[in-house]
Amino acid sequence: MTIDALANLRTLRDVLRFAVTRFNEGNLSYGHGQANAFEEASFIILRALKLPLDKLEFFADAYLTHAEINALLQLIDRRVKKRAPAAYLLNEAWLMGYQFYVDESVIVPRSFIAELLRDDLAPWVEDPDAVTDILDLCTGSGCLAVMAADAFPNAKVDAVDVSPDALRVARRNVDDYHFEDRITLVQSDLFEALNTKRYDIILCNPPYVTDEAMAKLPKEYQHEPMLALAGGADGMTVVKKLARQARGHLKRGGLLFVEVGDGRREVERVLADVPMTWLTTSAGDDMVFMARQEELP
Repeated sequence: MTIDALANLRTLRDVLRFAVTRFNEGNLSYGHGQANAFEEASFIILRALKLPLDKLEFFADAYLTHAEINALLQLIDRRVKKRAPAAYLLNEAWLMGYQFYVDESVIVPRSFIAELLRDDLAPWVEDPDAVTDILDLCTGSGCLAVMAADAFPNAKVDAVDVSPDALRVARRNVDDYHFEDRITLVQSDLFEALNTKRYDIILCNPPYVTDEAMAKLPKEYQHEPMLALAGGADGMTVVKKLARQARGHLKRGGLLFVEVGDGRREVERVLADVPMTWLTTSAGDDMVFMARQEELP
């Protein structure tokens, strides 16, 4: 198939059409930054060629070298046969315009908290310049820590993860954005290694996938570290622990932001005594909740 394709493909547009067909025939799953076969194929081709993601039409009819076509066909073949997300094939993921290095030590960045950081967590944070201490729990690739440091210029950020492999990836992203002096990486199971330190803002995109949902994950999601996905029988194992401990690590008036996927019903069941505000994201009003320090248990 590769030899035949090499003989018949010439332009970027040709390879894109070929990739979309292969992906549709392969019945792949998406959701790691791209929503369908066309978006996935566009991402792989443009970024493998080191081209900007917003210039597809500009380069669509450009002729490719045999070496470029061969390299792209190998990536397309790996995407179909390995069923790995494109981000892992390229070691590259994008979130709200930020580029991050990723490998299979971390989940592919896709947090809805990133949308809120784009607006400096307004209107809940009234003065971004007054924020001096931020905690990003379950930091993974460090994507939210980097975005938080960018959004709040006077803040120091502690980025915490229990996985040393995840922190290795986070270190690379922190260094790439030159935030070494403002982001501190900490290996810890939630708050255990933080002693009595308190923060203006705590962010967390914890594991929240239920046991039932874990058993049904498409192959693409099985490439991600289970530690970062599995949330127990009801998905709430880490969320409950986090909510019960957060008050002691927030300053007076501090804010807790937690992403829970489609777990709103379970959150409201297991944390019925916690007043919370559900925030609007592109996925609706059920993905991220906020709680204030004085209202936490």
